Amino acid sequence: MFEDWLALKAAALEARGLTRRLNARAADGDLIDLAGNDYLGLARDPRVVAAAADAVRTWGTGSTASRLVTGTTELHEELESALAAYAGQESALAFSSGYLANLGVVTALGGPGTLLVSDEHVHASLVDACRLARSRVEVVPHNDVDTVEKVLAERNEPHAVVMTESVFSVLSDEAPLLELAAVAGAHNAVLLVDEAHGLGVTGGGHGSVHASGLAGLDHVIVTMTLSKAMASQGGVVLGPSVLRDHLINRSRPFIYDTGLNPAACAAALAALQVLQADPDRPAAIHAATAQLAAACEVPPASGPVVSVPMPGPRETVRAAELCLRNGVRVGSFRPPSVPDGISRLRLTAHAGLSAADLDHACGVIVDAIGAVS
Repeated sequence: MFEDWLALKAAALEARGLTRRLNARAADGDLIDLAGNDYLGLARDPRVVAAAADAVRTWGTGSTASRLVTGTTELHEELESALAAYAGQESALAFSSGYLANLGVVTALGGPGTLLVSDEHVHASLVDACRLARSRVEVVPHNDVDTVEKVLAERNEPHAVVMTESVFSVLSDEAPLLELAAVAGAHNAVLLVDEAHGLGVTGGGHGSVHASGLAGLDHVIVTMTLSKAMASQGGVVLGPSVLRDHLINRSRPFIYDTGLNPAACAAALAALQVLQADPDRPAAIHAATAQLAAACEVPPASGPVVSVPMPGPRETVRAAELCLRNGVRVGSFRPPSVPDGISRLRLTAHAGLSAADLDHACGVIVDAIGAVS
């Protein structure tokens, strides 16, 4: 009975072209990777690898417990201080993933007295955080500041959190951060900005909140992931020190989860140091995304992702397969991962792409799109 139940669900996905499968990649290969999120090209940088290896030798392979027991090391605190300073924030608190950072801060601020106002295109981690927060949730149209203001003005709750991404993960467009911050401030609300695709990319690497002059404001808080530009793993919540203290005492995903492993802390810290020493790397990302967007005849991206609409989910998967066959790995996004229901090829640029590789990738992608359209 159980297997029949699951088989029916699997058949329904297959009929819609939405079945997902794991595909293991080799440690080494000649593929040009435009699917991963290693935006600064640092995941194999010898300095980052050496820092992680040294941390394993010094601290072992795990953090051994939750952060409140024995899971906080000197590396955790060094990373938090460095990220806070780089992003222009008073404090930071590291979680074991970006997903848990979003889950942890929203649920810790949520409850019956808090209204959550969510852009309809936010990441799944923020969507799930809203579901768990025990708050009333209002989902507003994408980047619609007027609706955000209306919802805040009409609320009955004493507290409110407005949630957005600085650069959205699928469409790679920017949020109107200045306008959202002004509206939130005028209505005694907090603005939460997910900088997953901003850290290391926008604002010269410092992120969009910093570039907008909003860093350090007491009603603007930031979440970041360490698994993209920082070439590691983990997530961080940044904001006033009073928020950090609140999360340490109230955030269940922080309190009850094993701490981020020391090797990940060391790798992220080393990646941040490389970025600070080589501040031109973000510009290389934007140059690559501009070339990819022009080749695919789509609008230029604000962040590291070039989003190419496709006729449907099957065509998207087929185009990705053709690209892979010709030496280029690209992402294929299908419902429910796309907020507007349109399947897409998702191309992620990184700073380490050579001119020859980028030219070859553009040709392969254009040919694949033409073959399935």
